[in-house]
Amino acid sequence: MRKLFGLLILGICFNLYCSADEIQDVQCFFNEYIAAANSYSSDYFDYYSNDAKIVRVVEKPDGTSQAVTIPLERYKIEAKKSTSLMKLRKYKNIYFNIKITKQGKDYRIAAMRMPSTSDYKVPAHFIIGKDDNGEWKIKEESMNTKVQRFLKG
Repeated sequence: MRKLFGLLILGICFNLYCSADEIQDVQCFFNEYIAAANSYSSDYFDYYSNDAKIVRVVEKPDGTSQAVTIPLERYKIEAKKSTSLMKLRKYKNIYFNIKITKQGKDYRIAAMRMPSTSDYKVPAHFIIGKDDNGEWKIKEESMNTKVQRFLKG
């Protein structure tokens, strides 16, 4: 009985250690993603899974909001189009109050995002998980924005 109890305690401790280690891995992955995005790295899109869900929650001037799901391929095209202007404006996203929680096999990162060209903060969240090759990838990205152009086709 003591051996069984000892093994149970050891198993619990090992699971807690592995989980903490994974949270650090997710935090490192997220930090790398932010650095790649803010430096306009050519491997920026490598952080996303092939079927990543991209959502922009548009905050309208009247106080309402509307979620718009953007196909990853369209998101890539739009991002590539705006890269030159963004670099010129030295645009970056700054994240505050980052919280990482386990969500099934994946991890949810919730944060407040502040565009460097603005003085407001808006919510953002990411779902990070491992792909078939065991690499961390962004499976879902959702950011609130005040940019109204996302509401157009």
